[in-house]
Amino acid sequence: MTPDDIARFDPSGMYNRIKVFPTQVREAVTIGNTTPMKLRAAGTKNIILCGLGGSAIGGDLMRSYLTDELTIPFLVNRHYTLPKFVGRDTLVIISSYSGNTEETNAAHREALKRKARILCITSGGTTAALAARHRSACIMIPGGSPPRAALGYSFFPLLLSLTRLGFVRSKASAIRETIALLEEKSEPYSVLDPSRNAALELAEQLQGRITIIYSSTERFDAVGTRWRSQIAENGKSLSFGHVLPEMNHNELVGWKVLHHQMKEMHVVFLRDRTDHPRVAIRMDITRQILREFTPHITDVWSEGKTSLARMFSLVYLGDWVSYYLSILHRVDPTPVTVIDRLKRELARV
Repeated sequence: MTPDDIARFDPSGMYNRIKVFPTQVREAVTIGNTTPMKLRAAGTKNIILCGLGGSAIGGDLMRSYLTDELTIPFLVNRHYTLPKFVGRDTLVIISSYSGNTEETNAAHREALKRKARILCITSGGTTAALAARHRSACIMIPGGSPPRAALGYSFFPLLLSLTRLGFVRSKASAIRETIALLEEKSEPYSVLDPSRNAALELAEQLQGRITIIYSSTERFDAVGTRWRSQIAENGKSLSFGHVLPEMNHNELVGWKVLHHQMKEMHVVFLRDRTDHPRVAIRMDITRQILREFTPHITDVWSEGKTSLARMFSLVYLGDWVSYYLSILHRVDPTPVTVIDRLKRELARV
């Protein structure tokens, strides 16, 4: 891979967006620390984040990250409507990067009717207009990027808001470590030499194959979701996945009949040193079983001390892998033409 390849197939500059992601996180932390937070937190019984696509993944990661600390339920809602339990004691987080996500705006209006407590995260559009009209708390973030390239803005201001509201303790130390790790990885992951770049090396192994992502159920289920969505949107390739131990109770049986197809699949295990001991053993045994069907299996280990840093170490690696897949596949990573087509067709109905 050469700089000419980047220039030819990445005219919109996704390479630079990913490379400067650590800077985005720094800016997002500043936004999270300085945005006025006029919101009643006392008595909140549950939290539900409404969003789709790149605007929802921050909520997925938040749910996974805080699972051992939050004392109230946290759900992610990807739909036009809200669950029946949502009401005055619910904190509804409206996450729409553009502010014009059809499904999220519908859920936003329903939350207003139910008198829920509302916190918006957006760069503008209808979401910002509704927040201003109803005087809802709103975190304004910079626009102009594909939502999937704005994860720092959708995650870190929300995390800081939850700490400022008293739902969880301060994460300042973990955030500092995460930023330092991202900055450390930015340079080697941007080198166009697979012998010195683990992301490019893995992308070359995944090129032309269906990628299967397996992870533990705990904090890394959402990281696996991020890998799959990035491979789809950036790499323009199909990817599937599951979590352990659940995968051992159903999907593992599916590795049986499609011998030709399975040989061409590449399995990636996202692993962490704090995976449940029994899950870690299950991964090792599952790996041995899958070796009978495909020679293409890779273990990818998280890095860092805190769980936040370890989660984002894998997120950042996956973002780079998906990017290099697009260049190897000779496609522009930025456009999502088929989604634009779908929106046009929906607008006619």
